Amino acid sequence: MRIFMTGASGWIGSATAAALIERGHEVTGLARSEQSAAALTAAGITPHAGSLDDLDSLRTGAAASDGVVHLGFKHDYSDMAASGRTDRAVLEAFGDVLAGSDRPLLLASGAAGLTPGRITTENDRNPSEGPDSMRGGGENLALSFADRGVRSVALRFAPTVHGPGGDHGFIATIAQAAVRSGQSAYIGDGANRWPAVNRADAAELVALALEGATPGSVVHVVAEEGIATKDVAEAVGSALGLPVESIHPDAAGERFGWVGRFFALDTPASSLLTRERLGWEPVAPGLLADIASGYYTP
Repeated sequence: MRIFMTGASGWIGSATAAALIERGHEVTGLARSEQSAAALTAAGITPHAGSLDDLDSLRTGAAASDGVVHLGFKHDYSDMAASGRTDRAVLEAFGDVLAGSDRPLLLASGAAGLTPGRITTENDRNPSEGPDSMRGGGENLALSFADRGVRSVALRFAPTVHGPGGDHGFIATIAQAAVRSGQSAYIGDGANRWPAVNRADAAELVALALEGATPGSVVHVVAEEGIATKDVAEAVGSALGLPVESIHPDAAGERFGWVGRFFALDTPASSLLTRERLGWEPVAPGLLADIASGYYTP
């Protein structure tokens, strides 16, 4: 298939594009600059000039494709509501182009925080609805396109997508906080759980979903259902040679910055249905093994 992808040069997107190319697909990636276009070309991806704010460029890219994988998101932490509205407009543009074609539209979403106090499954509905909700209610909007003849699929990624090669996400931020303070910390008793997935396994699952997920379905890109944050802190401390301590929830923001409120969540998520439906079996190293390998040593 000829796939149009947003976020193709990102942490998840670059691995996904490589997996798709390896499986014989042609990938065209949205490029915001000449530098981005050059990087995509070097990776075997055809660049398509445009941005998430340029809806005409997105419509053109989608129209020329056999399917869309939307992994990009405009992260403006000073105005996340505006970011959500931008993403909703992007999805509406894709939906209009793909309507009635049965072509796939895969979008990145998240598995964290949907069902506080219990394990989130693929059958749980995302509570974000409408343009003013989290991420503009994009997941439910996209899934509704199944009624318009689009094979829309929500990819709920674990909050930690880890691996070698430049992960700048939650774990890297936690490791940097440990170096600054001289101690690796967890919040409270550290029993709260975080799901995780290796980037290589995530890319393989996106390819499987592109090829075989059903219209209006939810895919959980989760290899490890829930790792206690105390175990994460201990692994970081061991890798950095630092002591480990518990901190009060009120101190999480000062210690970890914007990551603090996420690191305090208990947000386990299951991928049992995803594995059964798509035949996915994660094989890459787990999160604690990757931390021990030194990938997050600043």
